[in-house]
Amino acid sequence: MLVYNFAPMKRCIHALAAMPAVVMLIAPLAAQQHSYSPAEVATGKELFTVQCQPCHGPNGDLVAGIDMRKGEFKRVSTDEEISRIILNGVPGTGMPPFSLPEASRAALVAYIRSLHESGARATPAGDPQRGQQIFESKGECLNCHRVDGKGSRKGPDLSDIGAIRNAAALEHSILDPADAIIPQQRMVHAVTKNGTAISGMRLNEDTHTVQLIDDSGRLVSLTKADLREYTLLKTTPMPSYQGKLTPQEVADVVSYLTTLKGLP
Repeated sequence: MLVYNFAPMKRCIHALAAMPAVVMLIAPLAAQQHSYSPAEVATGKELFTVQCQPCHGPNGDLVAGIDMRKGEFKRVSTDEEISRIILNGVPGTGMPPFSLPEASRAALVAYIRSLHESGARATPAGDPQRGQQIFESKGECLNCHRVDGKGSRKGPDLSDIGAIRNAAALEHSILDPADAIIPQQRMVHAVTKNGTAISGMRLNEDTHTVQLIDDSGRLVSLTKADLREYTLLKTTPMPSYQGKLTPQEVADVVSYLTTLKGLP
């Protein structure tokens, strides 16, 4: 007959019962993230725009498998791991190391976490038909943009925008266009050697030439050797629709834009 000694087990149970507060704190602390100040988020936004946005996009969702607004990452989960990736990069991928001080990395993490918080906010469901009406009437979007051959060429052609930008990125572009603009769509200002000033949206650029759509919607090709001034502008002529459209109207326009997938 086997005889079991339950005394050690009883002692363990009594010990656990005597410290419930400690046991309850273990799991939350393992997943707890840092709390960041608005100043750190603002600093992180500036760093993100320069260091990260060219590859990850304004909403952190242009790299496959990574969506910062949803809190989705390939290799990291905690703030410390994100900071370490920023510092060391990921060998064998397009993610390079950034020799930033700890405070700067913390600010970047703060802004990345803020993207997740803003992406988690509930937004009203949009109606694409109402969105198209707002886009073409109240929004006056065709004055600058073009969709399926209709509209102006001053701004980017949006005929396939729904295939390359998600709803969150489109909403950000509508509400904060200066922050959401991508490098390929920057406006430029050029002055030729004879004093002619030309402004427009950059389409292509190489070492010797630049092509742009000017304010009249015409395609212009310039040779850099013929220019006495060439400036890449950090502003955008697109206005913010924050306060000009209701949240429901913004959702409708976004819903319409997501249906624009280009030709079959």
